[in-house]
Amino acid sequence: MTGFKRILAAIDLSGYSSETIAAAADLAGRLGAELIVVNVINQRDVDAVKKVENITTGISARKYVEGQKEERMRLIQELLEQAPNKGPAVTIRIRIGIPFMELVKAVKEEAADLVVMGAKGRTDLAGVLFGTTAEKMFRRCPVPLLSVRTRED
Repeated sequence: MTGFKRILAAIDLSGYSSETIAAAADLAGRLGAELIVVNVINQRDVDAVKKVENITTGISARKYVEGQKEERMRLIQELLEQAPNKGPAVTIRIRIGIPFMELVKAVKEEAADLVVMGAKGRTDLAGVLFGTTAEKMFRRCPVPLLSVRTRED
């Protein structure tokens, strides 16, 4: 196996994200690798806001996305500040789309060598019926994927 130079941390900002980002940052620091943190705004949520936008005033999908990006960027920055070792460079990317598809695209576009993500995250009925993002990533990720579990798991 070759060295990991670009590590992508898939963060959904659930309760598991702090351990996931800490593990990814520590690994990047130890290996001298670049850390790329990716968060995906679910297209399903944007579409729901667009539907409401069409029937009422004062709600804008554009403003929703802008607000989400700002809030998520702030939360990710806070998680990174708590991480003890971040490596030589950190990049944060906020994407919009179907989470697992956007993560696979990000792996390719960012030329990541390794993906670090939590085994659990946000979950809902759709996750139960169609599979979780983590499960889909395990099947489709084009590079090695490291699953971070909490002690309770």
